[in-house]
Amino acid sequence: MSGAGRQIVSLTLDRVQDVPKPCASCIFWELDPALAAASIERGDPGLDKESWLSAAMLEWGSVGQIAYVDEVPAGYVTYAPPYLVPRSAAFPTSPVSADAVILMTTRVVPEFAGQGIGRVLIQSAAKDVMRRGVRAIEAFGYRGDPDSAKAACLIPVSFLTAVGFKTVREHRVYPRLRLDLRTTLTWREDMEAAVERLLASVRAPSLSEGRRASSV
Repeated sequence: MSGAGRQIVSLTLDRVQDVPKPCASCIFWELDPALAAASIERGDPGLDKESWLSAAMLEWGSVGQIAYVDEVPAGYVTYAPPYLVPRSAAFPTSPVSADAVILMTTRVVPEFAGQGIGRVLIQSAAKDVMRRGVRAIEAFGYRGDPDSAKAACLIPVSFLTAVGFKTVREHRVYPRLRLDLRTTLTWREDMEAAVERLLASVRAPSLSEGRRASSV
């Protein structure tokens, strides 16, 4: 993340407590609905969250990023392959495509809203998974009641479309959207490389062209 005092780092067990509340102990995505309900009833959701994170990191690597502004946690994003996200099977627009990971949650602390942190978190997540050969990120968007308890764990469709996701399976409440990493992240690099090649050819014309020009 650019700008003084801003940074994005990988989510680790040491940084779980920097995840905005109540997300630090939320297990909406990490467990299937029945197990999540049992965990909450036992009063152990925070421990189950850490257990999932530890297992997921050992299995697949980084599954999240945290943004800091002047060392203060400002937001986070989590993502993982579908087989590590039991809740994903419960959505009417599942399953996620075989070539994609799931964008589980992204959240910005209210006092840091409007600073582009959410967009930068998505970009950081996209670059991370693209380096590991992932072709796309998909998410179950939300169009339901913004005041419901479930809304805190889901991502509004309006945000997803604003950062480049496209709907691949429509639903009145839970559409599934997709961000194709090959087109959204590589076009700029490809364009810059093409321009650089063009400038190089202008700066250094071939010897054969130079001889033809001198003979005219």
